[in-house]
Amino acid sequence: MKQQTLKAEFRVNGKGLHSGVKVEAIFKPASENTGYLFKRIDLEGSPVIEAVAENVVATNRGTVLGSKSNKDIKVGTVEHALAALYAAGIDNCIIELDGPELPILDGSAIEYCEKIEEVGLMEQKADKEFYVVKQRIKVVDENSGSSLIVLPDDEFSIDTLIEFDSPVLNNQFASLNSMAHFKDEIAGSRTFVFVREIMPLVQNNLIKGGDLDNAIVIYDQEMSQEELDKIADIAGVSHTEVDKLGYLNHKPLTHPNEPARHKLLDVLGDLALIGRPLKGRIIATRPGHTINTKLSNQIRKELRYQNVQAPLYNPNTPPVMDINHIRELLPHRYPMQLVDKVIEIGDNYIVGIKNVTSNEPFFQGHFPEEPVMPGVLQIEAMAQVGGLLVLNGVDEPERYSTYFMKIDNVKFRQKVVPGDTLIFHISFMTPLRRGCAIMKGYAFVGEKIVSEVEFMAQIIKNK
Repeated sequence: MKQQTLKAEFRVNGKGLHSGVKVEAIFKPASENTGYLFKRIDLEGSPVIEAVAENVVATNRGTVLGSKSNKDIKVGTVEHALAALYAAGIDNCIIELDGPELPILDGSAIEYCEKIEEVGLMEQKADKEFYVVKQRIKVVDENSGSSLIVLPDDEFSIDTLIEFDSPVLNNQFASLNSMAHFKDEIAGSRTFVFVREIMPLVQNNLIKGGDLDNAIVIYDQEMSQEELDKIADIAGVSHTEVDKLGYLNHKPLTHPNEPARHKLLDVLGDLALIGRPLKGRIIATRPGHTINTKLSNQIRKELRYQNVQAPLYNPNTPPVMDINHIRELLPHRYPMQLVDKVIEIGDNYIVGIKNVTSNEPFFQGHFPEEPVMPGVLQIEAMAQVGGLLVLNGVDEPERYSTYFMKIDNVKFRQKVVPGDTLIFHISFMTPLRRGCAIMKGYAFVGEKIVSEVEFMAQIIKNK
């Protein structure tokens, strides 16, 4: 699966929820491996803020990103736009922003989705990089009772449960089992606020752009008409006569559980800050921006420590190249054939397997009392897997051989010993040109990188 960006730019205009000022956001196509970037074109020098979890500076009312180089430069209310980009499968986008936050629009992500659908998507050459959940992850906020649990799954899905001490909005549940359903089932769900919360928010200058057109307003504690009128005057909205508890809105709810669906939308937007699409099932209980971004930051820390995940290896899945096929392509034979099978191959990458046993001949001298696989043979094995990647892309591959030309940036991180299964991931760093391939290789044992290398190989026709 390849990375995607927009086919053309689009614009959205409106007022900011917190600032109340007019805002324009221009969404532009971006090159491969750019991710999501916000560019403040209203400020001198047009500072750029990367949309990643470590740049989150506030989560009290929406997710706010800040610049590392200048703490005064911020971008607010990013979650709705990011949710729409993420759900559409867009990996790379530059958002030029003429203002301090994205427009609140109607309090949902539906306009973003409609604009994306209108301009369309463009497939790029780089492979899409997923974060694959391989074991249970749990993040808990003891004070609020919020929790996010992430479970392994082949696809991405979210279950969301919200709970409030309110006679109007008590318990609600929402789920999303396919990104294909995001626009119809989730995107139109609006943000919500309780009437009792409005006064503190207004006093703290947090909802200058809020009104009954861009938020669901929940009236769940009786107040006098005088108090309601006072709140309306401060918030700059028309007076509303209320004779019973319920929802105070110009438009009806899109779904009976619209608030829960909006919380799911927020989870999705905050998880976009991981910087990679996620494969896993999320169970979100009483989620909020603080715990959502905490999970994203936890995953980001893991990626910073090890920026490539170990490929999934299921021994029960038939290989795409078995040992007999490998022997047809590579000239290596015992004791120098160091690839047992290939389990995955794409246009730009390949995944190979080497089972390390105590019967390997090199263990007789390296070292008899403490057998360790020589690092140079790990590099040789990666080169052989890389050779299979190169040969897979040519006609009559049996008529060619590949040879090392250069090795750079070799790192050995952990010993490889009898009983280990080496998983190799090799990918092109640049396109194949004039018979030369520059590749990056990683060797894993389990989830840990044991060695890595960058190398150049040349493909030569056999005599």
